[in-house]
Amino acid sequence: MAKRRALIIDDEAGVRSSLGLILEDEGYEVATAPDGDVGLRTAQSERFDVVLCDVRMPRRGGFEILEDLLRAQPDATVIVMSAFGQVEQALEAVRKGAYDFLAKPFTAQELLLAIRKADERERLRRENRTLKRALSHEAGGVSIAASSGAMREVFELVERAAEYKTTVLVTGESGAGKEVVARAVHGLSDRAAEPYVAVNCGAIPESLIESELFGHVRGAFTGADSEARGMFREADGGTLFLDEIGELPPAIQVKLLRALQEEEVRPVGAAKTFPVDVRIIAATARDLEQMVAANQFRADLYYRLNVFRIHVPPLRERPEDVPLLADQLLAAHARRIGKAVDPLDREVLDVLAAYAWPGNVRELENSLERALILTRSRRITRDLFPFATPASAAEEGASGASDASVAPDSSDSLGASSEDLSIKRLGRALEERLIRLALVRTRGNRTRAARLLELSPRALQYKLKEYAVDPLNPFPAGSDS
Repeated sequence: MAKRRALIIDDEAGVRSSLGLILEDEGYEVATAPDGDVGLRTAQSERFDVVLCDVRMPRRGGFEILEDLLRAQPDATVIVMSAFGQVEQALEAVRKGAYDFLAKPFTAQELLLAIRKADERERLRRENRTLKRALSHEAGGVSIAASSGAMREVFELVERAAEYKTTVLVTGESGAGKEVVARAVHGLSDRAAEPYVAVNCGAIPESLIESELFGHVRGAFTGADSEARGMFREADGGTLFLDEIGELPPAIQVKLLRALQEEEVRPVGAAKTFPVDVRIIAATARDLEQMVAANQFRADLYYRLNVFRIHVPPLRERPEDVPLLADQLLAAHARRIGKAVDPLDREVLDVLAAYAWPGNVRELENSLERALILTRSRRITRDLFPFATPASAAEEGASGASDASVAPDSSDSLGASSEDLSIKRLGRALEERLIRLALVRTRGNRTRAARLLELSPRALQYKLKEYAVDPLNPFPAGSDS
């Protein structure tokens, strides 16, 4: 590994010498410069990890060369040094981009602490970059990304969770991207180089789940012709992702709880246990709290899993993510199948953003792949999406109904007789109908419906409960609306 390098720019030879000795003791390769001009030329010709620069020096001081210094060393930690009375200049240097300032005289401990703090900041920056890559990783050959405020909150939680071995519970609807989050937590952790093992608890027959998780010895049961290590031991040192944890049979829940508490597993048919060092990330689309209340899921296991929860919001609650996701998913599928395609146009993106996506990102991905296969040209058009054409017709009908509902001679369409002139009753009927029509027009997207109605999302949510309106089915069969 290459030595870290430091540049000391100071007009006092004694300062250069003493700082050089401190940094050399810390393993740095040190270069020095007696003034700003020499220091800047050195910085422009060589790479440094740390630059210590005095504010006031003959000819040009640190404040005068700071802008050029930062441009020459964009990845370096630049710390300015100032004597008493120069602090205001030093603070201004920090505002202009220096990492920190040290007031002379300072101790070796103060210098090293400032550098370590800078190193920690750079580590977090690297992790943020890694996080963005992890959340845009190839999942099944398709890149997943997001930019909404809701997902930024998810990213922050992922970053925090990654630093510890804490058990994480990822919740969210099917297809929302729970495994993407799990992989990101693993990828950012200090276990990233170790195994990441995923198991879908709902996809394995109940008779085999214990063996799959904990392994078995040869002859443990009919068909056990050889030893199996099991998922826990395969993930030793790394991360075990237990997807659809709510589908785990009650008998296995007990054994899973013991494995988590004792950090050891007993293979089926074995007489001894094996220690395991595994970070657990569980995910579910089910309401585990409700399952606990119904005695369908062990309360002690739930509390053991629910240490750090990350909820992935459904796609319909973050429509601003849809255009970015759609572009990336389409491009990835086009590369995979070798078909040239133009970027999605605004009309198609608006249609996609307006749809409620009950199947979330997985449904969006499948819809785009289908459209890519169906198109006979480079262009993806709105008619290639099954929900778009019927919905547009419904939208036109809804729009017409909306016009009729507010026409002067159409009081019957409000659900009231022509003799009923109560503003209070007719106002509520009109409000309810406009809410239903807005939901039709936005395909159940509450955020966009709230904008059309000029309501806050919270106010719309309150009115949906008040009028018992299902956003995904605003005009149910048999409704007299």
